[in-house]
Amino acid sequence: MSYIDGVRMVSATRATAVLTMAQRFAQLASNAADPDRAVAATPGWSILDAFGHVAMEPSRYHALALGGGTWPACSSELPAYNAEQVRTLPTRDAQQLAVRLTTDTRQFVELIDSFDGEPRLMNFDGNQRIRADRSLGTLLGEFVVHGYDIADTVGEDWPIDPAHVPLILQGTHQVMPGWVNPVAAAGLSAVYRLQLRGLGISHIYQFHDGTLTVDPDSPGPVDVQFTQTP
Repeated sequence: MSYIDGVRMVSATRATAVLTMAQRFAQLASNAADPDRAVAATPGWSILDAFGHVAMEPSRYHALALGGGTWPACSSELPAYNAEQVRTLPTRDAQQLAVRLTTDTRQFVELIDSFDGEPRLMNFDGNQRIRADRSLGTLLGEFVVHGYDIADTVGEDWPIDPAHVPLILQGTHQVMPGWVNPVAAAGLSAVYRLQLRGLGISHIYQFHDGTLTVDPDSPGPVDVQFTQTP
């Protein structure tokens, strides 16, 4: 068992990434000179809106991991769900949001650690059941992606640690099948391979009549390969 700033963790790598990026994101967003400036990557949202959305996620994950909380029933409802989350923020004070973000992230990490490695399931967006420990990767993605968008808006560098990419994918792979539009993807049967150059990691995405399976046991021939450098 290891310790990170007083937090006992089964997975030190995942804990370090989430806690570090929570602090880094909070510092970036709370120090923005013009919090009302529009973020191009999230149309209709200001820096403060994006900050508020991300700041509310750790506590939402915490509630979901305990069997409570709220979530959109299908992926198409997610934009409206997020918009309502931003509209009803408990505060729009950047410094208070920063404290809430970092505090709630630590509490969620501690909750996951208290499960002692047990792969507990929790409800999630799209009426899916996902592993709570791997949702740390999804949360990490919130920090990394929205941080990149805000940094781009304010003209700051936002280097992404390549080691974070597999952790984020581990989280998002759980929910990707539920984000596929079954109507738009109907009739699609194909196999895609993503190769992460330099990390020695690859993933298979198999569509069968619009249904997605990530890393299936027997995917068959690959139709398209993407090679990406993190």
